[in-house]
Amino acid sequence: MDFLPLLLLYLCLVLAVAVLYCSHAGSGGGRLGRAARTAGQLLSLVIPTWLQSVTQKVLLRLFHTRNYLFVVLHIALQAAVYAEYTWEVFVYCWELEFHLLLLLLPYLLLAGNMGCFMLCSCANPGVITKSNHASLMKTYAYDGVLFQKGVVCATCNMEKPARSKHCSLCDICVHRFDHHCVWVNNCIGAFNAKYFFLYLLTLTVMAASIAIITAAFLIQVVLLSNVMHGSYIDDQGQEHAVEILFLIQHLFLTFPRIVFMLGFVILLTLILGAYCCFNLYLALTNQTFNEWYKSRRYRHSHHLTLQPCDRQAVYKNVYAKGVWMNLKEIFKSPTVLERKKKK
Repeated sequence: MDFLPLLLLYLCLVLAVAVLYCSHAGSGGGRLGRAARTAGQLLSLVIPTWLQSVTQKVLLRLFHTRNYLFVVLHIALQAAVYAEYTWEVFVYCWELEFHLLLLLLPYLLLAGNMGCFMLCSCANPGVITKSNHASLMKTYAYDGVLFQKGVVCATCNMEKPARSKHCSLCDICVHRFDHHCVWVNNCIGAFNAKYFFLYLLTLTVMAASIAIITAAFLIQVVLLSNVMHGSYIDDQGQEHAVEILFLIQHLFLTFPRIVFMLGFVILLTLILGAYCCFNLYLALTNQTFNEWYKSRRYRHSHHLTLQPCDRQAVYKNVYAKGVWMNLKEIFKSPTVLERKKKK
């Protein structure tokens, strides 16, 4: 048996498990995660033990301890995109007389994004301590389904306030816990959720702006060159009118780095856009990712045990207060609102 394809398949599965773990950090796995782990266990029967051991140590280091690997990767990818944008796209667009403010927009968004990134990464997410435990216990009521009264955190040795969770990576209990984000190397909780939302929004708009400017440049090049009205001769000597596939190939051969960057930022825009919309949905409905995931798991586990007439009333989000109040709670946590009322 050829060992190389098997090794590549094993590494792909490891990467898939890693990505799934990142997506569901702090909230357990899922069907896809269990399927990937099962496939990995089957392959472990033929994969050398030393490789399995190294893989487990690397994954343990990456996803079970706080580290700056993904922060460095995030900054490196951002630097690579902006280096290409500055070195080629900006210069070419300036020569084609694009509006200066449009060309500077990605840099303005970068400044805002880095500010949100620093705040999200360095801000206190809502660490529950003995000094603030009593006040945080009164912030939210227990819903009796996802959050039960009297549950004590075995690590922190304190009763868990409603909507809180212990993060095993940071080894702290977090108020209104959402998830642990490896890209900012910090938990997302009550006090930095607004920074995370703005960070995600600016990152999405930033990728979209670079994609739009780069695409506009390539379209301008095509229009100025009049290549769409031309023709080409294939390997058999037959003449054909220029098609989209030929045009993309021509652009890739002419501007390889720019076309590659465009493909990357378009993919990034789609992924970030979808994730941004999902986070907006969570904000509008006053849910955290942890609560959304737990409620889905709860509904699934109780679906078969209930009568058909009761299945719609399995779980009700008691924390939703209307769109405006839900958004207000993201940008002004309840503890801050309470302090202002007392003043």
